[in-house]
Amino acid sequence: MPAHAAFDLIIKNGRHFDGTGAPSGIRHLGIRDGRVRAISTTALDETGCPEVIDAAGQWVTPGFLDTHTHYDAELLAGPGLKESVRHGITTVTFGSCSIGMVCSEAEDCSDLFTRVESIPREQVLPLLRRTKTWNTPRAYVDHLEQMPLGPNVTAFLGHSDLRVSVMGLSRAVDAKVQPTEAEMQRMEAVLAEGLDVGLLGLSTMTTKWDKLDGDRERSKSLPTTYAKWREYARLNRLLRARGRIHQGAPDIVTKINMFAFLFASFGWFRKPLKTTLITLMDVKSNGLLHRVVGKLAHVCNRFFNANFRWQALPCPFEVHADGIDLVIFEEFGAGEAALHLADEIARNDLMQDEKYRRWFRRNYDSKLTPRVWHRNFHDAEIVDCPDRALVGKSFGAIADVRGIHPVDAFLDLVVAHGRKLRWKTTIGNHRRARLEAIVQDKGAIISFSDAGAHIRNMAFYNFPLQLLKLVNDAIVENRRFMSVEHAVHRLTGELGDWFGIDAGHLRLGDRADIAIIDPNGLDDAIKAYAEAPMPEFGGILRMVNRNDRAVSATIINGRIAWRDGRFAADFGQARGYGRFLRADEIPARPPADEALARAA
Repeated sequence: MPAHAAFDLIIKNGRHFDGTGAPSGIRHLGIRDGRVRAISTTALDETGCPEVIDAAGQWVTPGFLDTHTHYDAELLAGPGLKESVRHGITTVTFGSCSIGMVCSEAEDCSDLFTRVESIPREQVLPLLRRTKTWNTPRAYVDHLEQMPLGPNVTAFLGHSDLRVSVMGLSRAVDAKVQPTEAEMQRMEAVLAEGLDVGLLGLSTMTTKWDKLDGDRERSKSLPTTYAKWREYARLNRLLRARGRIHQGAPDIVTKINMFAFLFASFGWFRKPLKTTLITLMDVKSNGLLHRVVGKLAHVCNRFFNANFRWQALPCPFEVHADGIDLVIFEEFGAGEAALHLADEIARNDLMQDEKYRRWFRRNYDSKLTPRVWHRNFHDAEIVDCPDRALVGKSFGAIADVRGIHPVDAFLDLVVAHGRKLRWKTTIGNHRRARLEAIVQDKGAIISFSDAGAHIRNMAFYNFPLQLLKLVNDAIVENRRFMSVEHAVHRLTGELGDWFGIDAGHLRLGDRADIAIIDPNGLDDAIKAYAEAPMPEFGGILRMVNRNDRAVSATIINGRIAWRDGRFAADFGQARGYGRFLRADEIPARPPADEALARAA
């Protein structure tokens, strides 16, 4: 082999998946200059190669994509984003749910972000005041390209961020105010600039339970929820013309306006609008809903030429909470009133008031109001508490013993123990058969981890491994419902293709973003509970996943970022591993060298 063909990295003897869903097989991969230069059934010449990984018995897949995160703040403090990279994720997307840190001033960005995403304002606001020097999409992308990124990154422009930057915070959350024509034109111009510099599209949110933090407009819903549909429609024209994406959420409680999003995606007599919404889930509060909305997506895509995808998680949606600090309580008035109070003493006074308790009980007991949370305190288990005798019991069981209403048992314990009372419940995806149906749904993409947010409430950083375990377990049980090749495709190539980014494939000439998976590590540790400190935010504890046997190595742009339970010594340091990936900027895969083509 000529000297110029020496590889920087060889991965040999692994079961290779190319991300397209094509049959896998034992292959040897040669990496040079960050790209795949050889895929061979015979051994490659290791002469001069500084790194050789023997992947015998393991799966060599494209790096996984996480296309719905809220890493916007964490990225600024710790650009390595290690909690994703250690699980084989090589590309992440942020700017989700209308919230971003692109256009608005530091305090505005903080107020948009911290309460909604359950990240302490006292950490985020000083970080933004210290680091934010940009207020345009172009300057934001320039900043990203100068950072020592861990994974590759992509981003949406958040509509709440955009609206506040143009209208000001107070006007943007005033139901009596709509943008002037000049303001609408300014929003269109900023969005166009964002698309020019490679942002994926626009993110919105119409669920009104997402509330502002801070002192100025506290507890107002996010600015995007005050927009009329005509405002969305004007911005959608830009997205449709450019083939970019509208990422959003219907009103998760009523769900009625999902029909507006579906109609906007229609491609009859016009170009379809790529649209993706949260979320396709088998929720306990309505076991039929996911079947209905899943069918709607199929009908619209097939018969109305829409390009619509629900986002779905391949695992049970288990959430934890410290006291009453959980976003599900924002969906009804009594819960919203408690979360409005940042001061714990004032909050406790409210929760001890009998009039308030009657209000909470009415909200809890009502069978007519739409909901996401099942509102069943018998299905909510205490996992930590200063009173150790209560650990492992549900609030409902405690209420039964005390002869009181479950709401009173819950509020009594919150008042007594505050945030030291930790409990959990599962909102949905609790039935394995229905979960297996959801992950096969052609109208869904595997996404919606919310990584980087709700740091004390949930952890789905390893959702790709959750899908691989679900599929592998079924194969071991001799009841295959999906091939491993198709599962890998859903986590990689399908996402890269739909989002229009240079990611998700592992073919000759593709960028060498790679996860090496040990199938023996797809065990119960995948689902285990864990916590770890966040050095980026003063060491506060967050929920994480710890299943380091499953991912032998994560390789980003041809460089080994994670291997055998350790990060590379320089990972997240001055020289970044990842890059900002511009939408629709997918280079032609260069032909392999003649000698390498023969080897392949």
